[in-house]
Amino acid sequence: MNVIKCDLEGLLIIEPDVFGDHRGFFVEAWNRQRYREAGIADDFVQDNFSLSRRGTLRGLHFQKPHPQGKLVSVWQGGVFDVAVDIRRNSPTFGRWLGLNLTAESKRQFYISPGFAHGFAVLSETALFHYKCTEPYSPKDEVGFRWNDPAIGINWPVEAPTLSQRDAQAPLLKDLPVDRLF
Repeated sequence: MNVIKCDLEGLLIIEPDVFGDHRGFFVEAWNRQRYREAGIADDFVQDNFSLSRRGTLRGLHFQKPHPQGKLVSVWQGGVFDVAVDIRRNSPTFGRWLGLNLTAESKRQFYISPGFAHGFAVLSETALFHYKCTEPYSPKDEVGFRWNDPAIGINWPVEAPTLSQRDAQAPLLKDLPVDRLF
């Protein structure tokens, strides 16, 4: 397993070992001891899958209170995945990191609490997996606009398909300060 530290502290890219042959492949997608040694000491309590069509954009979301750390991956198709630092006292507040996650690469992206998360689907469909450190809590979920000009994410989709909630999300600067980290 290869672990890549990112410029934004709290984000890691994991490249698991993949064993393939003419029959297919085998990959160990989670091993508590191995991932702790890689710097992910969280206990994961919930796994989620979403299936989305090309052009769908989900995000930018986070939970507070009860923030979620996430280990995300794609098991069918491909997405452009984004994390935005929303820790007010962080020197990288408002900065973002985006990367392609695909079923072919098997890459995983670890996003610690204190980041907002979103992704855009680049393939016909994408099966997206979230391994979460806290259960999903709709009353704690917060979001801000995917195309907030102050953040400046270079999304690879021009007119994404959005949920009503994401389409009407406020700008980051308009969120109450107590909703941020």
